[in-house]
Order: sequence, then structure tokens, then C-alpha cells
Amino acid sequence: MTFAAQELRLISALVVILGLGLFLALPFILSIGSVVFLPLVTALMLTIVLSPLADKLASWGLPNTLASTLALLVLLAVLVLAAVLIIQPALSLFDSLPPILDRIARRLADLQHQFAWLTAANHKLSHIAGQSGREVVVASPSVLEQFAYATPSVILETLLTFLMTFFMVEARVRMRRRLLLERSDFGASIKAARVIREVQDRVAAYILTVSWINAGVGLIAGLGAWALGLDAPVMWGGFAMILNFLPYIGPLTMVGVLALFGVGTAPDPLTGMIPAACYLALHAIEANVVTPSILGARFTMNPVMILIALSYFSWIWGVLGALLSVPILLTLTAFFDHVGRPNLVGFIFGEPLFAEQEPAEVAAAEAVSG
Repeated sequence: MTFAAQELRLISALVVILGLGLFLALPFILSIGSVVFLPLVTALMLTIVLSPLADKLASWGLPNTLASTLALLVLLAVLVLAAVLIIQPALSLFDSLPPILDRIARRLADLQHQFAWLTAANHKLSHIAGQSGREVVVASPSVLEQFAYATPSVILETLLTFLMTFFMVEARVRMRRRLLLERSDFGASIKAARVIREVQDRVAAYILTVSWINAGVGLIAGLGAWALGLDAPVMWGGFAMILNFLPYIGPLTMVGVLALFGVGTAPDPLTGMIPAACYLALHAIEANVVTPSILGARFTMNPVMILIALSYFSWIWGVLGALLSVPILLTLTAFFDHVGRPNLVGFIFGEPLFAEQEPAEVAAAEAVSG
């Protein structure tokens, strides 16, 4: 290996180490500064989604500020409508929650009584292992206290998010012009234009398409809840639509909630499992037939990468981080498709960290961008 190759490999190794350290340190930084970073990232994702709508309104002759305001108002109207359709029936159903929980507790007690031999065996094993049956209960704030503590922060982050979204959408044209025209190399300007267009098109198309699919899932789930005689079918349809935005975790949560509600309201447990089984069948058709056929190969992502992104951003920002995980992953994927993906596996076996493009590939890329 020549000296230049050794130097390049040493620099690549340092880049990998720095990237790994950043990946491990970033959750702590983003979590501590969530009041700043979470509204910023959320506003960036919303800007990518709302920019095509603002561009369409501006093409009709509306001023840029008015077009940006109308685009943000459309988003707010959708969120308020969804909240009204879900929260109002949920509040009315909340009154019937105590008897439902009491019935679930009785049925769980009956089930525990049937498996009393397993509990006795567990006590014997604990006695043999020398473990005591004492438990230490740590006092924690009540739900109302936690809600009271979190409300000011949530309001502040919400206001920051919508303000950032408005100013980003309003400044989108100036940001594009500055990013494209202030480059010293014409090839860099072409690559920047391609990255902006690909990120916006891919993320916006994905979110809008998935929103329509999830709306269809919510509609079918609501009609199914009405046909099965469940209370507040609109609420169940709304829950199904929102939870379907969370890959894997959301549908499993919906199945669990339907199962618990069904067991607590139906005359027998088997009948109570029917809503959960119906929703599971609906999700299987949607996830394996409908969504792949509509989204196609352009939005196909590695399930392992989706789960990593889901757990990574859920760890940092909770439920909102889980909702943002797939759009963030799509944004990063579109970005690395243009600037080049690091060849980590090949680098371990001596290959370059970043593969060089062949002249033919560069010419084809420039032709496509032109």
C-alpha cells in the first residue's frame, strides 16, 4: 500500500470514529436541548411537506407571505379537525372506563386463578433462591401533576414549532436561491439543486401518500367498529389512522387496545377478541399488499433501518420522535443518495470509504439533473 493510500485510509478511519462518536453522543445532546432541537426538526419536516402547497398557491398569483400563511392554516385545520373527531368521543367514552377496567380485572383474576399452580411454583423458586417477597414502592408524581408540569413546555414547543414552520415556508424561495447561486462551482450548484428537489419530493410524496393510506385504514376501521357495535366508532377510526403512522409499534398498540377494550365489554373473551382480530387482518392486507403496491420501490427502506430509527428517535423525543423517525430517515437516505453513502462494510475489508463515481455515472447524473 502506497503512502497516499495509507494516509487516505487513516483519514477514513478517523472519519468513521468521529461519525460513530457523534451517533452515540447525539441522543444526549438532542434530549437535553429538546426544547430547541425538537421544534426545529419538526418545523423542518413540516416545511418540506408544506412547501409544495405554498408553491402551488404562489403560482396562482398569491403573495408569498399569504401563500405560506394559507398553507400553515390548512395544516392547523387538519390537526384541529382530527383532534375534535378523536378527543370528543374519547372524553365521552372515558366515563365508562371504570366498569370496563373492573371487568378486565375480574377476568384477569379468573385467569390467574386458573394458573395458580404457576404462581405457587414461582414462590417456591423464589424461596429456594433466597429472595424475599418484599417490594419497595417509590413514590412518584400523579398523572395530573405530571400533566401540569409538562403543559407549559408543550405549549412553548408547539408555538416555537409553528412559528419556525411559518418563517421557513415563507423564506423557502430565498433559501433555495441562496443555496444555489452562492456556490463557487457550477457542479456543486447542480448537485445542491438535485438534493433539494429529491429530498422535498421524496419526503413530501411519502408523507402525503401514507396519510391517504392511513386515512383509508381509519375509515375502514371506523366502519368496522360501527358494524361490530363498538362505542364511538369515529374515535377508533381516528386512533387507527394516527397509530398507523408509527411503523410496527402503532398497529401492535392498536391491536392491544382493541383486545383490552373488547375483553372488558364483550360477554366473553373470545367475542371480545373479534375487533382486534379484524384490525389485525386489515393491517396485514394494508402493510403487505396496499402500501407496497402504492409506494413502490422508491420508498422501500430496510426494516432494520426503520426499527433503528424508530427506537433511536423514540429514545430521544418520545412519541413525537417516533412519528418523525421515518421522515428523518427518508431525508437522510435522499441526501446520501446524492452525496454518496459510506461503504462501512467494504471499508473494514480494505475498500475505500466512499466509492468514486465512474465518468459514465457522473454524465448520466448530470443529464438527469439537466
